[in-house]
Amino acid sequence: MAQVEKLAHALYATFGASYDAAVFDHIAAAETRHLSAVRILLQRYGVSDPTAGQPVGTCTDKAAQATYDKLLAQGKQSRAAALAADQQVERDDTADLTAAANGLTAPDLQQACANLLAASQRHLTAFTRWSNR
Repeated sequence: MAQVEKLAHALYATFGASYDAAVFDHIAAAETRHLSAVRILLQRYGVSDPTAGQPVGTCTDKAAQATYDKLLAQGKQSRAAALAADQQVERDDTADLTAAANGLTAPDLQQACANLLAASQRHLTAFTRWSNR
């Protein structure tokens, strides 16, 4: 989950620097807060942070890196393509969080997952609205 939040932030911040759409910057800031929350849980449960010390745009997970590279290339084509890439991130995140929630028993993890899921759904709605402008 930390890598997904980091990946999302990197994409949204990059697109925010390239295109005039406040949605990129606002949601990039939210992803920073989400990554901080995930890092607290990693520390609490003694799990190493796979994002620690990694530069922006770098994932230790090969599949996450391939996804980032693909979506970055897509989003560099146009603002509309960037919004579509960001929608894909949020759809994937929603699916992953929904699947993860089924196996959680610790209340703090359940709450964090629910909060991240709700945020992903809001982000998807925001990116969709901007793509329809």
